[in-house]
Formats: sequence, structure tokens, C-alpha cells
Amino acid sequence: MTERQYTPRILITEASMDVIDTLRKRFGTELMFHQSGGCCDGSSPMCFEKGDFKVGGSDVWMGKIYGCDFFMNEDQFEYWKHTQLTLDVTPGRGSSFSLEIPMGVRFMIRSRMFTMEELENLVPTKTGEEYLEEG
Repeated sequence: MTERQYTPRILITEASMDVIDTLRKRFGTELMFHQSGGCCDGSSPMCFEKGDFKVGGSDVWMGKIYGCDFFMNEDQFEYWKHTQLTLDVTPGRGSSFSLEIPMGVRFMIRSRMFTMEELENLVPTKTGEEYLEEG
């Protein structure tokens, strides 16, 4: 019997991995991402030291990327649930509390629609509460 291969909901670029490596060295801790769906920079993915952003029942755990849990606000997830996201980085200073901002870069999301086949085989999500209960 072979293990089921799920379609990931979120991918990551090499440039983002490099920024995460730098942040891990600087902070010496695990990292996490949250995308709130608020206006302006609130709709960008934000990187925090794991546990510095409190997730709850209104958040959706979408999976792990490069060892980091990635969460999205459930309202925002409703808009994005049919798309595969790719965490990327771009030059420029955002105006959020995300850890990469002092580096002169910021994380961003690129997206594409899932195929019908991919939609049938997606990585299962969890609510923030379910994630915390497993913790």
C-alpha cells in the first residue's frame, strides 16, 4: 500500500527559503506565518516567531512550508481555497510587524487556480483550535 500524495496548498520559492534561513539564524527559533486578509499590508503573509501570533478558531492551518506552519484567517481562506499559493519575497519595506521587514524585503503571495484533479486531492486543513489541541 502506498502513502497518499496530497496536493500542497502552499509552496515556497528559493528566495523565501533564504529569507527564512536568515530569520532563523537571527532569532534562533521556529517561525510561523499568518495571513489575515485585512487591508493594505494585512493581506500579506506575515512571519512571526512561533507562538508570537495567537491562532484560534477563526484561523485555518493550511500546512507547513519549509518547516513553518502557515495559517490564514478563515474569511480570507474562503476566497483563496481554490488556489495554490506560493510564498515569495519581493524588495521593499512593508508596514507590518512581520520579521523580514527590517531586511528591506517582504513576503508576498502568488497564486494559481487548482485543477479539478488537484482539488480532489488537497492537503486537509485544520482550524486553529484543532491545531492547538494537537500541539
